[in-house]
Amino acid sequence: MSDTTQIDADHRAGQDTTMVTGGARAGAHKYLAVRAYLADLVTTELAVGDAIPSERSLTEKFGVSRMTVRQAIDALVTEGVLERAQGRGTFVAPPRADFEMRLTTFGEEARRRGLTPGATVLRCEELPAPAPVAEALDREVGTPVHHVVRLRTADGNPMSVEESWIPVDLAPDLLEDGVPDSLYAALRERGLDPSWGEELITAADGTPEELESLQMQTSRAVMRTARRTFGGDAAVMYSRASYRGDRYSVFVPLREARPTLVPRTRPAEPGAETGRPAQPGRIPEGSPR
Repeated sequence: MSDTTQIDADHRAGQDTTMVTGGARAGAHKYLAVRAYLADLVTTELAVGDAIPSERSLTEKFGVSRMTVRQAIDALVTEGVLERAQGRGTFVAPPRADFEMRLTTFGEEARRRGLTPGATVLRCEELPAPAPVAEALDREVGTPVHHVVRLRTADGNPMSVEESWIPVDLAPDLLEDGVPDSLYAALRERGLDPSWGEELITAADGTPEELESLQMQTSRAVMRTARRTFGGDAAVMYSRASYRGDRYSVFVPLREARPTLVPRTRPAEPGAETGRPAQPGRIPEGSPR
């Protein structure tokens, strides 16, 4: 961090350099006062990319140790409010994108949140479906599929690396003019309306390639999703995505639990085979990377 940047940040924080006493000195959680002060500073005075006050100025202002100050800063870094830049300092982070779990595209959800979506195509090809993809699409291994890999952005900030597979026989001309802005919209135009789906969410460390594409320098945590999209009874798309753990959160609406309705089965007649209930679809655990 340059001397000028640090001096400006210290000046904003410490125009009144009188030590804060009372609540900030008492109790086992002095860092809460520092954290509350920094959080308020972020929402009222600082903008994305601005440096926060130095640890030295905060220790003097609140009369606490540097360890306490670092604890407060760590908490806000974990929450995605602040971000550290190696060798430069700590800055206000871009806001998280809070997306609701719905059968929509990244672009649709970004626009609903007032963000401008973007996409960079990293790969576009036709290839034989590997086993996990074929299983997800209910096809034979080796079935030709369209394969698209894109870097998705919100307001210009990298958010996710998204990989999609669509059977070629469902939409042979899908990629003739390049990758459509919306794969869902392109499927609808061909009479393949995505009507429902199932999604698996996991947490993991990003691969070196993902971390580079997502410009993640201080964190390795990503949220992975695997989604099967259906049009009627047929799987029309299988997709996997890795989202920045420090820039992405999921909103899941909940409601009061209700009794599950289970149809009664007709008693089997003597000598008849006992029917078995159909098994729900399963998202394959493995996937090519």
